[in-house]
Amino acid sequence: MANRATTQTLSDDPLGGTVRRTVLPNGLRILTESIPAMRSVSFGVWVGIGSRDETPTLSGVSHFLEHLLFKGTKRRSALDISAQIEAVGGETNAFTAKEYTCYYARVLDADLPLAIDVVCDLVTDSVLTEADVETERGVILEEIAMHDDEPGDEVHDVFTEALYGHHPLGRQISGTVASISALSRKQIDSFYRKRYRPETMIVSAAGNLDHGKVVRAVRAAFDRAGWGDKPGVPAPRRSRTNRVPTRSGQIVVRNKDTEQAHLVLGCTGYPRQHDDRWAIGALNNVLGGGMSSRLFQQIREQRGLAYSVYSFTSQYSDSGLFGVYAGCAPGKVEEVLAITREELARVAAEGVTDTEVERGKGMLKGAVVLGLEDTGSRMSRLGKGELLYDELLSVDEVLRHVDAVTPEQVRAVAADLLARPMSLSVIGDFDEGAFEGALD
Repeated sequence: MANRATTQTLSDDPLGGTVRRTVLPNGLRILTESIPAMRSVSFGVWVGIGSRDETPTLSGVSHFLEHLLFKGTKRRSALDISAQIEAVGGETNAFTAKEYTCYYARVLDADLPLAIDVVCDLVTDSVLTEADVETERGVILEEIAMHDDEPGDEVHDVFTEALYGHHPLGRQISGTVASISALSRKQIDSFYRKRYRPETMIVSAAGNLDHGKVVRAVRAAFDRAGWGDKPGVPAPRRSRTNRVPTRSGQIVVRNKDTEQAHLVLGCTGYPRQHDDRWAIGALNNVLGGGMSSRLFQQIREQRGLAYSVYSFTSQYSDSGLFGVYAGCAPGKVEEVLAITREELARVAAEGVTDTEVERGKGMLKGAVVLGLEDTGSRMSRLGKGELLYDELLSVDEVLRHVDAVTPEQVRAVAADLLARPMSLSVIGDFDEGAFEGALD
């Protein structure tokens, strides 16, 4: 019985296919969605380790490791990894987030066994040579420099750091020039060996596939790397009871000689599984989620003050944030900031209309359904659902949750969220004290 996997059918989604989940004796979880009408399959390995799991000394190690795992295994060189997938017209890549890392491939259905073998091989059996560490160190330093040349992206990092301070959620996923320059191969290899274990991982796949064949192929790949013989249990989801320290009323100005000024105004938000997460999604759409949103209409359409303006939310297991971004001419920053603050205050005090709420809910539902038109998004839904949530909701269940949101709920969320103390980050040709008192 110790070597027996357990399998269950989670759903038969009329908008998708049959979802099954198997837990192997080593703690590895495998979820698939069988969609016979597709001719492709997306396959991913999700690791429940991200940048928030790093110490300050190891800042950026998860992202560094993401790069290095593609540099070669005991069975494949870096060229083999890319060439074998590209030879069948597939693609493979990876990304690192604050709370997880994902390695994935998308191929024709007939080539799924190859994708499983390649992706599982690079995740479980990377060699991490000293030469590869030095090569990728240079690549990552260039990536950081490239990011610093994109102030529209950088201003979000500045805002997050202002809100979370020295907490791991406030640090850049890529690390800093100093931390990346100092990381040794030994430190990276130790992080890999300790953190990348079957019990911290989820395998997900979606498309024209057979669940049993996927399980057997994955199990064989993990056994080949020596990862299948030790019993384990799936790692628990991140705790939702921890309180993440945040700071309010922060104003951070980063002086750069840019053609445009970039700003983010925002506050703490809701964690990932908050009861009002559906309501805040609708509110976000009303405020700055599209061309019909209040901020877009006020700032761009009516006054022509900015080309890009939008609101956004970020959710983590135990924290979250809400923000508004705008990019505009340096001379218009104060006006854009004033209009944004006035609109947020108005919504906090007066709420939004029933018509706006229905439009915001419609945008949410459209994003859910239209976002599941390809195997990659469905594979992500499985992986994130298992890794981040207590349950895997079907598309119909998600739509029911959205439909259940009432205008009163959205107005209550607005009154709570938008009345919170705000923080501000600005990048542009400004002195450090240029916006002193801007949040009074």
